[in-house]
Amino acid sequence: MLERFRAFWNRLFSPVADGLIKIGVTPDMVTWVGTIGVCVGALWLFPQGEFFWGTMFITAFVFSDIIDGTMARKLGRTSKYGAFLDSTLDRIGDAAIFAGIALWYAWEGDSKVYLCLALACLVLGGLTSYARARAESLGMEAKGGIAERSDRLVAILVMTGLSGLFDLPILQHIALWALAVASLVTVAQRMAMVKRQAEAA
Repeated sequence: MLERFRAFWNRLFSPVADGLIKIGVTPDMVTWVGTIGVCVGALWLFPQGEFFWGTMFITAFVFSDIIDGTMARKLGRTSKYGAFLDSTLDRIGDAAIFAGIALWYAWEGDSKVYLCLALACLVLGGLTSYARARAESLGMEAKGGIAERSDRLVAILVMTGLSGLFDLPILQHIALWALAVASLVTVAQRMAMVKRQAEAA
Protein backbone atom coordinates (compact mmCIF):
# COMPACT_ATOMS: atom_id res chain seq x y z
CA MET A 1 0.00 0.00 0.00
CA LEU A 2 2.67 2.51 1.04
CA GLU A 3 4.89 1.69 -1.94
CA ARG A 4 2.75 4.02 -4.04
CA PHE A 5 4.19 6.97 -2.07
CA ARG A 6 7.80 6.09 -2.85
CA ALA A 7 7.94 8.61 -5.73
CA PHE A 8 6.95 11.39 -3.31
CA TRP A 9 9.70 10.47 -0.85
CA ASN A 10 12.23 10.20 -3.68
CA ARG A 11 11.46 13.79 -4.72
CA LEU A 12 11.53 15.01 -1.13
CA PHE A 13 14.96 13.56 -0.39
CA SER A 14 16.47 14.34 -3.79
CA PRO A 15 18.27 17.50 -2.48
CA VAL A 16 19.72 15.46 0.39
CA ALA A 17 21.00 12.87 -2.09
CA ASP A 18 22.56 15.64 -4.20
CA GLY A 19 24.32 17.11 -1.16
CA LEU A 20 25.76 13.75 -0.08
CA ILE A 21 27.01 13.06 -3.61
CA LYS A 22 28.79 16.43 -3.69
CA ILE A 23 30.80 15.62 -0.56
CA GLY A 24 31.83 12.19 -1.83
CA VAL A 25 29.44 9.94 0.08
CA THR A 26 28.51 6.73 -1.77
CA PRO A 27 25.13 4.95 -1.76
CA ASP A 28 26.65 1.92 -0.01
CA MET A 29 27.93 4.17 2.81
CA VAL A 30 24.42 5.51 3.33
CA THR A 31 23.01 1.98 3.35
CA TRP A 32 25.46 0.85 6.02
CA VAL A 33 25.04 3.94 8.21
CA GLY A 34 21.25 3.66 8.00
CA THR A 35 21.25 0.02 9.02
CA ILE A 36 23.68 0.56 11.88
CA GLY A 37 21.59 3.48 13.12
CA VAL A 38 18.38 1.43 13.07
CA CYS A 39 20.06 -1.46 14.88
CA VAL A 40 21.56 0.80 17.56
CA GLY A 41 18.22 2.49 18.24
CA ALA A 42 16.27 -0.77 18.26
CA LEU A 43 18.68 -2.89 20.29
CA TRP A 44 19.79 -0.17 22.71
CA LEU A 45 16.70 1.94 23.40
CA PHE A 46 13.79 -0.47 22.89
CA PRO A 47 15.00 -3.06 25.44
CA GLN A 48 15.10 -0.24 28.00
CA GLY A 49 11.47 0.65 27.30
CA GLU A 50 12.43 3.93 25.58
CA PHE A 51 9.86 3.41 22.86
CA PHE A 52 9.23 7.05 21.91
CA TRP A 53 12.86 8.15 21.73
CA GLY A 54 13.86 4.82 20.23
CA THR A 55 11.32 5.32 17.46
CA MET A 56 12.54 8.88 16.84
CA PHE A 57 16.14 7.63 16.67
CA ILE A 58 15.25 4.80 14.29
CA THR A 59 13.09 7.01 12.07
CA ALA A 60 16.04 9.35 11.52
CA PHE A 61 17.89 6.45 9.88
CA VAL A 62 15.02 4.62 8.16
CA PHE A 63 14.90 7.12 5.31
CA SER A 64 18.40 6.11 4.28
CA ASP A 65 16.65 3.29 2.43
CA ILE A 66 15.21 5.89 0.04
CA ILE A 67 18.24 8.18 -0.06
CA ASP A 68 20.71 5.46 -1.07
CA GLY A 69 18.51 4.36 -3.96
CA THR A 70 18.06 7.94 -5.13
CA MET A 71 21.83 8.48 -5.00
CA ALA A 72 22.51 5.30 -6.97
CA ARG A 73 20.13 6.35 -9.73
CA LYS A 74 21.59 9.86 -9.92
CA LEU A 75 25.10 8.43 -10.17
CA GLY A 76 24.07 5.72 -12.62
CA ARG A 77 25.53 3.13 -10.28
CA THR A 78 22.58 0.79 -9.85
CA SER A 79 23.99 -2.72 -9.69
CA LYS A 80 23.05 -6.23 -8.68
CA TYR A 81 25.39 -6.04 -5.71
CA GLY A 82 23.88 -2.75 -4.58
CA ALA A 83 20.38 -4.24 -4.76
CA PHE A 84 21.57 -7.33 -2.87
CA LEU A 85 23.27 -5.25 -0.16
CA ASP A 86 20.26 -3.00 0.26
CA SER A 87 17.82 -5.92 0.60
CA THR A 88 20.08 -7.84 2.96
CA LEU A 89 20.66 -4.89 5.29
CA ASP A 90 16.94 -4.07 5.19
CA ARG A 91 16.25 -7.52 6.64
CA ILE A 92 18.81 -6.92 9.39
CA GLY A 93 17.25 -3.57 10.33
CA ASP A 94 13.71 -4.96 10.34
CA ALA A 95 14.76 -7.91 12.48
CA ALA A 96 16.51 -5.58 14.94
CA ILE A 97 13.31 -3.59 15.49
CA PHE A 98 11.25 -6.63 16.48
CA ALA A 99 14.19 -8.14 18.36
CA GLY A 100 14.47 -4.97 20.45
CA ILE A 101 10.78 -5.14 21.30
CA ALA A 102 11.09 -8.85 22.09
CA LEU A 103 13.98 -8.14 24.46
CA TRP A 104 11.85 -5.61 26.33
CA TYR A 105 9.12 -8.19 26.89
CA ALA A 106 11.69 -10.84 27.83
CA TRP A 107 13.27 -8.56 30.45
CA GLU A 108 11.44 -5.58 31.92
CA GLY A 109 8.13 -6.04 30.06
CA ASP A 110 7.76 -9.54 31.50
CA SER A 111 5.15 -10.86 29.04
CA LYS A 112 5.53 -14.21 27.32
CA VAL A 113 2.56 -13.50 25.05
CA TYR A 114 3.99 -10.31 23.57
CA LEU A 115 7.49 -11.76 23.52
CA CYS A 116 6.12 -14.54 21.31
CA LEU A 117 4.19 -12.09 19.13
CA ALA A 118 7.28 -9.93 18.58
CA LEU A 119 9.27 -13.03 17.62
CA ALA A 120 6.44 -14.16 15.33
CA CYS A 121 6.52 -10.78 13.56
CA LEU A 122 10.31 -11.05 13.22
CA VAL A 123 10.19 -14.54 11.71
CA LEU A 124 7.17 -13.95 9.47
CA GLY A 125 8.61 -10.68 8.20
CA GLY A 126 11.74 -12.50 7.10
CA LEU A 127 9.66 -15.31 5.60
CA THR A 128 7.59 -12.82 3.61
CA SER A 129 10.73 -11.41 2.03
CA TYR A 130 12.18 -14.89 1.48
CA ALA A 131 9.03 -16.03 -0.34
CA ARG A 132 9.37 -13.18 -2.81
CA ALA A 133 13.10 -13.68 -3.31
CA ARG A 134 12.75 -17.44 -3.80
CA ALA A 135 9.89 -16.99 -6.26
CA GLU A 136 11.92 -14.50 -8.29
CA SER A 137 14.87 -16.90 -8.34
CA LEU A 138 12.53 -19.43 -9.98
CA GLY A 139 11.34 -16.93 -12.58
CA MET A 140 8.03 -16.15 -10.89
CA GLU A 141 6.61 -13.24 -8.91
CA ALA A 142 5.40 -13.11 -5.31
CA LYS A 143 5.05 -9.40 -4.66
CA GLY A 144 2.17 -7.87 -2.77
CA GLY A 145 -0.13 -9.04 -0.01
CA ILE A 146 -1.85 -7.18 2.78
CA ALA A 147 1.35 -6.39 4.71
CA GLU A 148 4.38 -5.51 2.64
CA ARG A 149 7.62 -4.41 4.26
CA SER A 150 6.88 -0.69 4.27
CA ASP A 151 3.42 -1.28 5.75
CA ARG A 152 4.85 -3.40 8.57
CA LEU A 153 7.63 -0.94 9.29
CA VAL A 154 5.39 2.12 9.47
CA ALA A 155 2.76 0.33 11.55
CA ILE A 156 5.13 -0.95 14.23
CA LEU A 157 7.12 2.29 14.47
CA VAL A 158 4.07 4.56 14.65
CA MET A 159 2.26 2.46 17.23
CA THR A 160 5.41 1.84 19.27
CA GLY A 161 6.29 5.53 19.26
CA LEU A 162 2.76 6.53 20.31
CA SER A 163 2.69 3.86 23.01
CA GLY A 164 5.84 5.39 24.49
CA LEU A 165 4.71 9.00 24.08
CA PHE A 166 1.32 8.52 25.73
CA ASP A 167 2.30 5.62 28.00
CA LEU A 168 -0.31 3.39 26.39
CA PRO A 169 1.24 -0.09 25.93
CA ILE A 170 -2.03 -1.31 24.40
CA LEU A 171 -1.18 0.56 21.18
CA GLN A 172 1.92 -1.55 20.69
CA HIS A 173 0.01 -4.67 21.72
CA ILE A 174 -2.60 -4.02 19.03
CA ALA A 175 0.14 -3.50 16.44
CA LEU A 176 1.87 -6.76 17.33
CA TRP A 177 -1.34 -8.79 17.12
CA ALA A 178 -2.32 -7.14 13.82
CA LEU A 179 1.11 -7.54 12.25
CA ALA A 180 1.49 -11.15 13.33
CA VAL A 181 -1.82 -12.03 11.67
CA ALA A 182 -1.26 -9.81 8.61
CA SER A 183 2.24 -11.18 8.06
CA LEU A 184 0.96 -14.76 8.23
CA VAL A 185 -1.76 -13.93 5.71
CA THR A 186 0.80 -12.25 3.44
CA VAL A 187 3.00 -15.34 3.44
CA ALA A 188 -0.03 -17.45 2.53
CA GLN A 189 -0.97 -15.01 -0.23
CA ARG A 190 2.50 -15.15 -1.75
CA MET A 191 2.54 -18.93 -1.59
CA ALA A 192 -0.80 -18.96 -3.40
CA MET A 193 0.55 -16.57 -6.07
CA VAL A 194 3.49 -18.88 -6.77
CA LYS A 195 1.27 -21.96 -6.81
CA ARG A 196 -1.00 -20.39 -9.44
CA GLN A 197 1.96 -19.40 -11.60
CA ALA A 198 3.54 -22.84 -11.30
CA GLU A 199 0.29 -24.56 -12.25
CA ALA A 200 -0.22 -22.20 -15.20
CA ALA A 201 3.28 -22.97 -16.45
